[in-house]
Amino acid sequence: MEKWLKWAIEIQSLAQAGLAYTENKYDIERYERLREISAEMIEEKSNISLEKVKDLFCNEKGYQTPKIDTRAAIFKDNKILLVHENNGTWSLPGGWCDVLESVKSNTIKEVKEETGLDVETLKIISVQDRNKHNKPIYAYGVCKIFVLCNIVAGEFIENIETTEIKYFLLDEIPDNLAEEKTNKEQIEMCFKAFNDKSWETQFD
Repeated sequence: MEKWLKWAIEIQSLAQAGLAYTENKYDIERYERLREISAEMIEEKSNISLEKVKDLFCNEKGYQTPKIDTRAAIFKDNKILLVHENNGTWSLPGGWCDVLESVKSNTIKEVKEETGLDVETLKIISVQDRNKHNKPIYAYGVCKIFVLCNIVAGEFIENIETTEIKYFLLDEIPDNLAEEKTNKEQIEMCFKAFNDKSWETQFD
């Protein structure tokens, strides 16, 4: 990660924490200005509008912590299941962990919504710092949790997020992956975990 982005992220985090805990109106003004500066830094060094940066980067309250993204690794005949998204890219099924959901329940929910399949979770493959593995770099932290799952029942159901599901051998993985969500390295890791009965959870 480039230094300027680290600085922008740290400034935004300090400003958000300050806004969460201070009651002094002058300090509130200072922290709000620091937040604006961090957003202006992102805008200056990227192609993202200031309005969009503020919406993505400066819209939360409370002490800043990473978001959680869960991804399901589902295998059949030594092939891994990928979902074909509306934009034409492929990815492991999954998404943001919703309020009131745990890692386990969110994984099951996301698979059902995107594939129509009912699954049971078996074990955690890996917990990754997204910005160390996926591009583009996000201006906020994300913990990606990969979960090995087993199909219980169900079949593909049309939905608003995906157009189809398909199983792939490792050497058949399509090139047009949704890199911001799932890359080839992460899929290879899931294959290794599936084939290694003594696999131990990896984490950054």
